[in-house]
Amino acid sequence: LLCATMVHAQIEGISGTTSFNLTATTGNVVTSDGDSFQFWGYAEPTFNNGAMCYPGPTLIVTAGQEVTVTLTNNLPVAAGNVSIVFPGQDVTATGGVPGDLVQEAQTGNTVTYMFTPQVPGTYQYHSGSQPDLQVEMGLFGALIVRPPNHTETGACSSAVIDGGGKAYDHPDACYDREYLYVLSEIDVEIHQAAEAQLGGPGPIVLPAGAYVSEYWLMNGRAGPDSMAPDGTATMPYQPYGSLTRMHPGERLLVRVVGAGREMHPFHTHGNHVRLLARDGRMLLTDTDALAGPLLFTIPSLPGGTADAVFQWTGKDLGWDIYEAGSTVPDGA
Repeated sequence: LLCATMVHAQIEGISGTTSFNLTATTGNVVTSDGDSFQFWGYAEPTFNNGAMCYPGPTLIVTAGQEVTVTLTNNLPVAAGNVSIVFPGQDVTATGGVPGDLVQEAQTGNTVTYMFTPQVPGTYQYHSGSQPDLQVEMGLFGALIVRPPNHTETGACSSAVIDGGGKAYDHPDACYDREYLYVLSEIDVEIHQAAEAQLGGPGPIVLPAGAYVSEYWLMNGRAGPDSMAPDGTATMPYQPYGSLTRMHPGERLLVRVVGAGREMHPFHTHGNHVRLLARDGRMLLTDTDALAGPLLFTIPSLPGGTADAVFQWTGKDLGWDIYEAGSTVPDGA
C-alpha cells in the first residue's frame, strides 16, 4: 500500500476559485473499531462527489482576492439554524437571519458571507450557531490563505520542488511539500443524543454532565484509518488521509488546526519542528528574522492553528541514502 501511494506536494482541497457553495447536511463517520456515528458537515458540489466531508472541504484562496461563501441549510428543523464564522477575517453577510455571532441560515434557506483575506496563513472556519453542538457534530473545516507569489522561488532559502512554494512572504517560509492535519475528538453521547432527537421538533437537548471524548481524530479519521489513502471508498464522508510522505532533506510544511474543544499534543518523530506561525501570524523578531522556537511537540490549541517546518534526513541513523539537502525527483 505504501509503495503504491503517491507522494503529494500540495494539500487536497478546493482551489482555483473565489466562490464556494457549502451545504450543511448529514452523514456517518466510521471509526477504526467498526463503529459508526451520525455527523453533520459541510458539502460542496465540486468536491468529494458533493458528499458531506468531515472535516469540511478545505478552502484554498489567495490573499487580496475577495471570497464568497454561500451556505445552504439542509439539516432537519430540530438541528436549528446554521452559520459559518471565519476567525481572522473581516466578514460581511447578506441574507439569513441574525444570530448570536453572525447571520444564520434557517432550514431550507441560504446566507452568503464575503471577505477579502489580507494575511496569508492557516485558518479554520466553523459554525457560529450552537457551537457546543454543531462544531462537535462536524460543522468545521480549514481555510488556507496563500500569498499571491507563493510559487515564486527566487526569495526561497531552499530549492522548492514542483508543487512547493511559500506559506508566507518570507524566505524562511518556503517548503517542498505541505500537509494539513485537522485535529478533533468525539463525545459519543452527544452524537447519539443528536441522532435520536433529529426527527423531532427541536431544539436538541445535550446530555447532562461533563464532556467526555472517546475518540481522537486526525483529518476525521481514528488510527490506523489515518494511514489509508485520500478518498478511500470505505470512508465516503472522510476523504482526507494523513499519511505523511517525503524525501530525506526536503522541507515539509506542517499545518495543524485545533478544531475540537481539547488540546492535542502533535508530535513528529525524528526531528524537531521549527514553528513558523500561530493563527496565521508569523513569529518574527523586530528585524524580521524568524523567532519561532524549535519544538519537540506542537501544542494544538482549541480553535487555533499552527504552521511549522519539519525536515528529516536520517542523518547518523544509517538511512541518509540521498545525503542531507540533496534534491530528489518525484517518484524516486
